[in-house]
Amino acid sequence: MAMTVTKQIRNVCFLGHGGAGKTSVSEAMLYIAKETDRLGTPVDGNTVCDYDPEEIKRGFTLQTAIAPLMWKDVKINIIDTPGYLDFVGEMVEGVRVADSAVIVVDGKAGIEVGTELAWDRATEAGIPKAFFVNKFDDPECRFNRVFTQLHDAFGVSVCPLMIPMVEGDKVTGFIKLIDKKTYIYDKTGAHTEGEIPDGYDEVVEKYRDMLFEAIAGVSDELMEKYFAGTPITYDEAVEAIHEGIIHGSIVPVLCGSAAKMWGIETLMDTVAESFPRCTAKGAEKSNDGEDIAIDKDDSDTALFVFKTVADPFVGKMTFFKVMTGTLTNQMTLTNLRSGVSERMAHIYTIRGKKQTEVDSLACGDIGMIAKLTGTDTGDTLASNASMKEYLGLSFPEPFYTKAVVPKAKGDEDKIASGISRLLEEDYTIRFENDAETKQLLISGLGDIHLDVVAAKLKTRYGVTVDMSDPKIAYREAIKKKIDAEGKHKKQSGGHGQYGHVKIHFAPYDGDGLKFTESVVGGSVPKGYFPAVEKGLSESMQKGVLAGFPMTGLAADLYDGSYHDVDSSEMAFKIAANLAYKELSAANPVILEPVGELKVCVPGDIVGDIMGDLNKRRGRVNGIDPCEDKKGYQIVSADVPKSEMSDYTVALRAMAQGKGSFTYYFVRYEELPAQLAQKVIAEAQQKQE
Repeated sequence: MAMTVTKQIRNVCFLGHGGAGKTSVSEAMLYIAKETDRLGTPVDGNTVCDYDPEEIKRGFTLQTAIAPLMWKDVKINIIDTPGYLDFVGEMVEGVRVADSAVIVVDGKAGIEVGTELAWDRATEAGIPKAFFVNKFDDPECRFNRVFTQLHDAFGVSVCPLMIPMVEGDKVTGFIKLIDKKTYIYDKTGAHTEGEIPDGYDEVVEKYRDMLFEAIAGVSDELMEKYFAGTPITYDEAVEAIHEGIIHGSIVPVLCGSAAKMWGIETLMDTVAESFPRCTAKGAEKSNDGEDIAIDKDDSDTALFVFKTVADPFVGKMTFFKVMTGTLTNQMTLTNLRSGVSERMAHIYTIRGKKQTEVDSLACGDIGMIAKLTGTDTGDTLASNASMKEYLGLSFPEPFYTKAVVPKAKGDEDKIASGISRLLEEDYTIRFENDAETKQLLISGLGDIHLDVVAAKLKTRYGVTVDMSDPKIAYREAIKKKIDAEGKHKKQSGGHGQYGHVKIHFAPYDGDGLKFTESVVGGSVPKGYFPAVEKGLSESMQKGVLAGFPMTGLAADLYDGSYHDVDSSEMAFKIAANLAYKELSAANPVILEPVGELKVCVPGDIVGDIMGDLNKRRGRVNGIDPCEDKKGYQIVSADVPKSEMSDYTVALRAMAQGKGSFTYYFVRYEELPAQLAQKVIAEAQQKQE
């Protein structure tokens, strides 16, 4: 297969709310370009991009997929991303290597949370954007309503390229505004061109004026022609749209129906004619913020790894974009992070799950290579080891945590092995073995995310798991000073055992044990001091109230006695333990972990957030404007960890998906008495 040159490549990321039809639009494009011989649908589970068993079962996209096609001598690399918030990490990967974005909008629902998120992600990435308003086969779709929403929400740069022709509630065709051509589609998706019928002049002129005003704003020359009333030619308009899209002054709005293949060719034509190639932005950013020039095929070769898939059969699959130069088969590149040399033994382009081996890939193209050992997502591979690393990926932190337990005994190692493989491909998962609670903990971006992780563990690695709320790592502490005594004396023939200590116990404003000694007169020899300290440290692993670890304990060994023959380190450890048990008289209490919560939400729901935090025993510390998001506020609060298990899901419901938060442990605080009683009762029940 001949290599596609850089100027022919368009990397287009499809973004939008879940269910808007991103995968369906991709499928229609592939079918029209004759890359597939049937039009697949997510409902039927036969689409190119949704090929994972979990995607087929659930009927929606879970991971970013690549699907190249050729259209009018242009290679369009479709980057199909999930729309659901639980899988936003996949969107991060897709946007990173895209040169433009098509935000798919449901023509019935209009702007949704995912629409706004897609706009923000594309804007942060600095890539041009376009809208495709989908599902115009639904009689309840309304172009004017949706377009007005887009224009009001995202600014005057939003302008139409085409509009639907509607008779009653039925769309009969579409009008391309730039040349006033109509497109009438048959049942196969094929279209015929025609002239605008009577009755559409007013609406056409309304939207055409918007378009040509935006076109005129691209250059002074066009602006002069526009105000002088001189017609702007078709070629001038096409070139202006191209320039406007690249520089962000034009965000075109197209429309159609992926299910009926309406408007898809127009979308493809727009991508081929007007969307930017990878060299349009001139440079990429390095990890240290410097510009790295985008050179073409004859420069040093560098790849950026944006995605990894841990396939149980194929092995590790590494997806990359050629950032500069040309990648050829058998080339050896250096991982600039690890210094590892990687041989590009077999290079593939990939369409969904179908792999096609190629000899080379040009600057800007996207490919895959299997079984790289020392390369991870976010790495840069280069032919010149002195090159700079490209800016990596920034993933959202996972705060939705569950304890994972195998249904079959002895499968803990299988869980750890399976999750370690999943961690290679999903950077929004965290996994830890909590030594204190003795639980395996997994964190993700939401309940659906972790449900998918559990399903993959079963289907890929043969281990079935249950998930539950994690145990809370409570602590115990004392609130008053006491004097305690411990004496261990045992005589059983021969040498006996003797240890005797007197200890001042007091609360300590710190972690763990603060041990001191003030023994006078040698009542306890210095050689036994470490044994007493060790005995107390070991005893503190189990509190006197409910068996939780003791913390914040000051212990001063001030007196005791010993026996010349029978005393030993073990005897003094036991004596220390006996003294420790008297802490039940020191007003012991349960401590709970408390974290700092920062919630970023739209200003109009701050009251709801604060009301919810009160129910969670939170203490609000302040409200500040969010610097990165206009109209958003950051609510800071201290909240007990036990109240946070469902916060990811709850916040999503309260903020309609528009909120985000961080939560980190800061300290332990006393648990209220009524709750402490319940915790103690549960702990005692488990010990029985």
